[in-house]
Amino acid sequence: MHAGAQVTEQERLRTGTTTIGIVAKDGVVLASERRVTAGSMIQNKTFQKLFKVDQNIGVTTAGLVGDAQVLVRYLRAEVSLYRLRRNAPMSAEGAATLLANILSGNRYYPYYAWLILGGTDAKGGHLFSVDPAGGSTEDRFVSVGSGSPFAYGIVEEGYSRDMSSSDAIDLALRGLTAAMRRDSASGDGYVVHLITAKEYRELSDDEINKRLKALKIPLPPPTA
Repeated sequence: MHAGAQVTEQERLRTGTTTIGIVAKDGVVLASERRVTAGSMIQNKTFQKLFKVDQNIGVTTAGLVGDAQVLVRYLRAEVSLYRLRRNAPMSAEGAATLLANILSGNRYYPYYAWLILGGTDAKGGHLFSVDPAGGSTEDRFVSVGSGSPFAYGIVEEGYSRDMSSSDAIDLALRGLTAAMRRDSASGDGYVVHLITAKEYRELSDDEINKRLKALKIPLPPPTA
């Protein structure tokens, strides 16, 4: 695959989903919607795009389903081995570097997946965008997917470095809602994970719905 073709393929991976990561003063928020598309067809309405890797690390995925799932399994295994050998968790930066090396090492037979990796350590919260070629970029907020331009419009306007994780959750929900309203490949509900120094927590549908009501955002229709 020549370089031009690879760039085109990487740009294609930005389509078909919306995922968001935000660093707050007391933790990291990861969020995604649930829709999977195949061309113009909605293939799945309850797909998981957000995964817990360890007590201090999570990832969101965009791109080919099989490649994303393989990468998550690979990352979970390596992080678990690190914990067993060192009797300590891997840092978010270490996990992002590991993931970037996996992707970079397969650049000629690439994994078609773009991930957001978030986590906490003694220095606080961290967020990395990891692309299919193995590039890893740390930032305070990141969005990946075809809905990301709409999400960025909300998140960038509302973000503050001293915002609480509760406010960051609401901001992520607003960003996802904007994306789902304008991007046909994003929709069918919300998934939100919160990572703090004390816990890794997946928000329940009830908690998300309460927040949506408070934000005056219509609740997503139930999926079959």
